[in-house]
Amino acid sequence: MTPLIFLPGMMCDARLFQPQIAAFSGQRPLMCYPLGAQDSMAALAADILRTAPPRFALAGLSMGGIVAMELMRQAPERIAGVALMDTNPRAETPEAKARRTPQIAAAKNGQLRQVMRDEMKPNYLADGPNLGAILDLCMAMAEDLGPEVFVRQSIALRERPDQCETLRGYGGPALVLCGRADTLCPVERHTLMHELLANSTLEIIEGAGHLPTLEQPEDTNAALGRWLEAL
Repeated sequence: MTPLIFLPGMMCDARLFQPQIAAFSGQRPLMCYPLGAQDSMAALAADILRTAPPRFALAGLSMGGIVAMELMRQAPERIAGVALMDTNPRAETPEAKARRTPQIAAAKNGQLRQVMRDEMKPNYLADGPNLGAILDLCMAMAEDLGPEVFVRQSIALRERPDQCETLRGYGGPALVLCGRADTLCPVERHTLMHELLANSTLEIIEGAGHLPTLEQPEDTNAALGRWLEAL
């Protein structure tokens, strides 16, 4: 059975995929790689390739999806299939790059909690009964990872390359998934990825924003399950 590697979003860890790990752990080997040890997408992907199984499937959300695309660029022959969730194949815009600088400075000055609270996750989730609990979990993950990881991840995201050609060249089974209410990585970005990936399915999760794995886990698991059947 093909192993499945989860790649979490910025300032998230395996807790981002708790419902998916619970659903699929009895079906295939599962791994979740941390993304905080390097400050470039190329180095993050190279670290994963050094210890990953010879062939594997990838499921990445947000920054995890961006790292997944770099893995697809470096070693497409090792990737049996890919699920790209609430992510972006484009390079960072000049406007987004400019926003990184004060965020990095604030994190270095002991204001990580404020950065996370005011500028990041709260803006990207759909309203719902579990919103408070999900925000609490996001804050806990961020504080556990700490400001040094925030800085390295911010630099990696700021300097990331465009991966549209990488997607155009990949032919394996691909799932492109996003929450309908995701304003950070909106639906049109996922339509673009779906069009670039020759063997892909597009799934839009209703009632979810940027973190459908937690906001709508049952619908997300169903979509992932359909994709895994094709591996």
